[in-house]
Parts: sequence; C-alpha cells; structure tokens
Amino acid sequence: MNYAILVYETPAELAAREDPTRAPAYWAAYTAYSQALVEAGVARGGAGLHAPAMATTVRLRGNERLVQDGPFTETKELLGGLFMIDVPDLDAALAWAARCPAAATGSVEVRPMLPPPPIGA
Repeated sequence: MNYAILVYETPAELAAREDPTRAPAYWAAYTAYSQALVEAGVARGGAGLHAPAMATTVRLRGNERLVQDGPFTETKELLGGLFMIDVPDLDAALAWAARCPAAATGSVEVRPMLPPPPIGA
C-alpha cells in the first residue's frame, strides 16, 4: 500500500538547512533516511520543499482567482517535504515515519495515498 510521509518541521529546523554550522548534520540525517528507504525497496518518490515563505496559495471564489504569497495558514510546524513509500500496511509506514529525522523535533504525518484516477475516465 502506498503512503505519504509528510514531514513537518519547526521554523528553527527549516532554518538549519541554510545555516553553515547546522546544514551538514541536517542534510546528513535526511540523506541517511532517504538511503534507508531506497535500500529497503520501499521508496517511491518524494521531495523537500522550499520554506513556506516561497509558497503561493491559490483559491477560487466564484469566478475570481485569489492569489496569496506565502502559506495559507500559520502553524508552529511547517510542511518541509514528503516521502512516498510502498509498504505492506500502516504499521510498517508508522515504523518508517518514526525513523524520519523530523519525528524527534517536529512531527511526521502518515497518510494513505489514493490510487490515481483512470486516464480518460
């Protein structure tokens, strides 16, 4: 079954990506985690995301498209990236989520993925 592992980090953790003294340890942890997913044969994709300040939110209200710079909501933990995995069940997905570096400082959400809709349907 396919699951998304959504990585939520504190603003301080996201800032570590750019901090010359903290970035090597930050990226080493995620490189090791990514490599473990690949070596176990469960990795199906994923990506880190730029900071929420780089986001643009789009909403439709009637026929009007509203565009807002930055994230839609403000929270204590920010979506920093995601991993897509294929594992037998939720317990296996939760075990991988617990190994994610963000589990120690932020939070990791595990969500089952829907299958894509049929093409031409």
